[in-house]
Amino acid sequence: MHNGNEANFAGRLVRRLGETSCLIDAATGQTFSGRELAERIAGFVHGFLSSGLQPGNRVLVGCGVSLASTLAYLGAMYAGIVPVPIEERLLGTSAEAILAKAHASAIWTASGTGWANFGIRHLEGIFEARSLDSVVLHPCAEVDLAALMPTSGSTGMPRLVMVSHGNLTSNTEAIIRSQQLIENERAMLIMPISYCFGASVMHTHLYQGGSVVFDSRFMFPDKVLHAVNTYACTTFAGVPIIYNILLRRSNLRSIALPGLKRFLQAGGALAPESVQEMCSVVPTARFYVMYGQTEATARISCLPADRLQAKLGSAGVSLDNVQVRVVKEEGKGLATGQVGEIQVRGPSVCLGYLDDPEATERKFAGGWLHTGDFACLDEDGYLWIKGRSDDFIKIRGVRVSVGEVEAKVGAMAGVSECAAIGVKHPEAGEALALLVVAETSASETSSSGNHKEDLGERVRRALPPHWTCVSVKLVPQLPRTANGKIARAELPALL
Repeated sequence: MHNGNEANFAGRLVRRLGETSCLIDAATGQTFSGRELAERIAGFVHGFLSSGLQPGNRVLVGCGVSLASTLAYLGAMYAGIVPVPIEERLLGTSAEAILAKAHASAIWTASGTGWANFGIRHLEGIFEARSLDSVVLHPCAEVDLAALMPTSGSTGMPRLVMVSHGNLTSNTEAIIRSQQLIENERAMLIMPISYCFGASVMHTHLYQGGSVVFDSRFMFPDKVLHAVNTYACTTFAGVPIIYNILLRRSNLRSIALPGLKRFLQAGGALAPESVQEMCSVVPTARFYVMYGQTEATARISCLPADRLQAKLGSAGVSLDNVQVRVVKEEGKGLATGQVGEIQVRGPSVCLGYLDDPEATERKFAGGWLHTGDFACLDEDGYLWIKGRSDDFIKIRGVRVSVGEVEAKVGAMAGVSECAAIGVKHPEAGEALALLVVAETSASETSSSGNHKEDLGERVRRALPPHWTCVSVKLVPQLPRTANGKIARAELPALL
């Protein structure tokens, strides 16, 4: 247990930075390393406090895939100010609602104006570096609020999860052990830190004395792959769509990545076939499949790379600092192989939702985090996720997992990705409607003009008979959040 100043997570992280630790913007080449990195964080401590903010105040941090948002986030936390990292796009469209929800005293963005209408101070840019000795580390207890993290769902206004300093320390150290991170690791990060997966990659690599390279150019995936080599990255992290893009829309097969040691995957199910394909294309990098939730700080389980082939399709075993169980609705345990809800407890489980006691009571009832995800445990304690409680379609009385459908169709030849929607059906009750993005070559119309029709029919024929499907529609792309998740609220309009 860490007491006093020792429990301030940002303070612990800053003290663990090494001489070679750095933040790098691959798009611009901007780099803050070693002592300068610590001094830039100190600059934010001074900048926030000199602006009139006080420990305990909250500041919205507009997050892109950037160095600046990391500096602002850590600087605020170091000063005892609670950062509320929000994706820039969401901040731009819902700032007033988020300000009210978070009870924020200020907004920080990397650049831009237009916040005066909200009657709140707006801070921007990278503050001038200061000596670390010139600023005071705010003393914190493990249970003190460190950050308000937005849930990463694909619909609606995010809830704000109350994350403590102890949550961050415990989860970060457990992730480091599960991924066998050592000093001087360097992560390629293409996700903002407003997403708990992105934040956890940043936390673990800096905490271990390593570095993070930010690259906002993933619309041109080859540029990111070249940057992995240019900046000697050892870790690459992504959600399923990222790996599907690498496999289908990049030159991954012809761009060697000799220094890359690990791939990290979370944020949903990646088809086992795609995992195997990534491993065959880049055999020198170990592939780690992970499962987590914002309410558990970040990660809950990890599939060890050396068990990947034996347990392909599994989300692995729980991290060593949490306990995971699979139970019936009434909380009773289930036998091996039986499907129930995943529940988690331990020091990574957060304090609850801000200003939402009813939702907090439901989600964290009885000392367990009720994830809302359904899974079974095998005889070795490995977790096999079947879907979310709100992510099933009931066809002829049988629950069908949307994730399972999307993974199966997405692994088909000629398919880049798939989204499944439940629609009403007069006989089946509910049925599937599929939105399919074809691979580039498959979407080009042949001389006979039948490629698109053929792909739709092949998808339909490949589905099990009990998966009643009323339509397969080819679309150029699926709507997505900045975290890479499917924006499901926008899918019905595409039908």
